[in-house]
Amino acid sequence: MSLSRRHFTQLGSLALASGLLPRAGVAQTTSTPFEEYRSHDALGLAELVRRGDASPMELLELAIARTEAVNPIINAVVLKHYELAREQVRRGLPTGPFQGVPFLLKDLGIALKDTVTTEGSRFFRDQRFDYDSTLVARYKQAGLNIFGKTHSPEFGSSPSSESALFGETRNPWDLARSAGGSSGGSAAAVAAGIVPAAHASDGGGSIRIPASACGLLGLKPSRGLVPMGPVVYETRDGLSAMHVVSRSVRDCAALLDISQGAAIGDAYAAPSPQRAFLESMAIAPRPLRIALMREPLLPMPVDQACLDAVEAAARLCEDLGHHIEEARPQLDAGELWRAFNVVSNVLVAGKVSAREHKLGRRAGAEDLEAVNLRALEGGRELDALSHSTARNVLHAASRKLGEFMRDYDLILSPTMALVPPELGVLSPSQLDEPFMREAGRASAFTAPYNMTGQPAISVPLHWSDEGLPVGVMFAGRFGEDGLLLQLAAQLEQAQPWFHRVPELAT
Repeated sequence: MSLSRRHFTQLGSLALASGLLPRAGVAQTTSTPFEEYRSHDALGLAELVRRGDASPMELLELAIARTEAVNPIINAVVLKHYELAREQVRRGLPTGPFQGVPFLLKDLGIALKDTVTTEGSRFFRDQRFDYDSTLVARYKQAGLNIFGKTHSPEFGSSPSSESALFGETRNPWDLARSAGGSSGGSAAAVAAGIVPAAHASDGGGSIRIPASACGLLGLKPSRGLVPMGPVVYETRDGLSAMHVVSRSVRDCAALLDISQGAAIGDAYAAPSPQRAFLESMAIAPRPLRIALMREPLLPMPVDQACLDAVEAAARLCEDLGHHIEEARPQLDAGELWRAFNVVSNVLVAGKVSAREHKLGRRAGAEDLEAVNLRALEGGRELDALSHSTARNVLHAASRKLGEFMRDYDLILSPTMALVPPELGVLSPSQLDEPFMREAGRASAFTAPYNMTGQPAISVPLHWSDEGLPVGVMFAGRFGEDGLLLQLAAQLEQAQPWFHRVPELAT
């Protein structure tokens, strides 16, 4: 590989001078191509291509080699499109802001032309598309080179990436623990150094939970900011959103720039940003009024490490000039969760019924996980009035939480109520009480913002005494994704995390 130490050092200096990359993220010395590759975020790798210090094929082969080295250990990449990616390089990648950067898609709710998307399900294992999703087309136009898909639990139905189809994704920080879900495959791939950023989606915390579990940044954008179609147009009546997990704030911002904007037929559309997210994140936020919420809306225990994380984050925000005040929205949490479950069950019933029609047979226990079999049964028993009522409950909550945020710029909380659990605890193949309890704790803080459509971001500011990443979450007003990125960039500068990688990635 033609990457030179001098070129990496020069590029790192440029990034530092711009204030966009934390100093801890720049490798002072490198000795192997992988170490040089890992020392850069996605924008840094694209800059190498633009400068002629690396070729798209060299970066692709490094990513493939890294996948082959660590994937047998962590099981993050479940579908490999190596030859498709090599052919894209040979044909010539578009000269976008991410030209030549290797990239992975989550294996859920998205189409890559001439490939399979399994939804993490045995019942969808042969689902093939002859077109690209709108978001995939935008990724390609930006120059990203897609070479595989990452593990998701079936239909994204668990906060841990475990499935009967592909097995368990292991957390690179502790191989006995979950990498989170449902975008756990993407998060594990980024944490293990396969790629600097990867596609993810979030219907109840599925970007933010694995970001927290794997020590990454994870933004769930405002509802309608990033297009979902045409595979799906409004998954779970607008509960779901797509974006990425990443190691740097600037990658998160720049990838949002190339993704955002409603497409024809979209059910929702967020306001267009006044300036590019990459540009606005470089501007320090004004002093913010931040509501501190230590406990979730539904009463449940919160691990001490999660409380320690949010307390430390609150102190850091105060040190940066922001005002922290204990406050919480007054919402009927039980009513909200019942509505959330109704909408989720309808999604599963509709999704499976359409597949049954296509295959000409009914789905059974050999096709679906236990969690989704129950959701299918529940969805088929619901009437239209129940579904309509549930939607109205969620819309009313959006309005009420919006009123609460007239007095606050952001809400700060733990991302999860627990540290990454051991594998098996959150397997969707079971329906016992421990699974239901721990799944609720994993998504207790994250899911409300799927219900309201507000943006929320998990930031990797804390590690437990056992060395496990523990994220904290900031939620903003609808359409104010840029403010979250501004604060995240300020926190990244104040307490860098780019250099913190698991031993597996060294």
